[in-house]
Amino acid sequence: MDTRYLKTLVATVKCGSFSKAAEKLHLTQSAVSQRVKFLEERFGHKLIDRAGSKLALTSAGELVMESAQRVLAIQDTLIRDLQRLHNKQRISLCCTPTFGTVFLPRVLNSFMMGTSRSTDLKFIFNSPDAAIEGVRNHEFDLAVVEHCCETDISEFNTCDLPDDELAFVSSPSLNLPSPKLDLDTLLTMRLLSRKDGCSSKKLVRAGLESYGKQLEDFNGVVTSDDLHLTCQTVLAGGGVSFMSKDMVKEYLENGQMLAHEVKGFTHRRNRTVIFSAERGEDQLVQSFVNCIFSVMGRPLPFA
Repeated sequence: MDTRYLKTLVATVKCGSFSKAAEKLHLTQSAVSQRVKFLEERFGHKLIDRAGSKLALTSAGELVMESAQRVLAIQDTLIRDLQRLHNKQRISLCCTPTFGTVFLPRVLNSFMMGTSRSTDLKFIFNSPDAAIEGVRNHEFDLAVVEHCCETDISEFNTCDLPDDELAFVSSPSLNLPSPKLDLDTLLTMRLLSRKDGCSSKKLVRAGLESYGKQLEDFNGVVTSDDLHLTCQTVLAGGGVSFMSKDMVKEYLENGQMLAHEVKGFTHRRNRTVIFSAERGEDQLVQSFVNCIFSVMGRPLPFA
């Protein structure tokens, strides 16, 4: 049996709907539904209860789900072992766009300069939740994420990086007071926002909710997952954005942008390296993690 069908079942259950699983797997909703249906016909049992608002496993589905996760884990291990036969290393990383844009190029350079053996590298930018799920499902060896403090990563091995400091940023042409900015003035601006799932957007929502406000109270909201486009729009005076100060450090230092803090909003988030317990002893993973800490000027976690 093609393990893609098992992977689809696992994704569907974890996402809670066919539509969300389709988005995660880059498939159509119909294709996801057909793959699950194929498994049900293959095993002769209904695997998913579709009656409720959220998909749920049947008793047979729980058995198949448990076995599917074991099969997929075995497949990942087999692939890594076969790669080692050819003396070729492999490492896959998922990180948030902020870390990937600001730090990853230097991390890659440091890692490649210090690695003598041939190595296959895979790097994907995604939201914190997607990165964490990817490590959980063995799609990635490790992830680097900026995340809210309530995010549960207790099941993984982790290495804590310095917190990421955020601020609302604007062009001086907007004449907004800095560093302190009141909410009423902020809401007169257009907000340049990240997509749902990004921790910066979660923090903005939480800050607004503390005042009984919501995103719709801004004078317009533009959602984009292109950090470069967001920065250029802020520079042009097209609105304000809640961003990592690391992302706009140069613009803040040369005065092209101003940073603003709003009372009641959280302006810091955690930044963490996560990896599965089975990869924790892998020297390649340890070496990559050390490169991350070296680039960020922190003591190396693995001697």
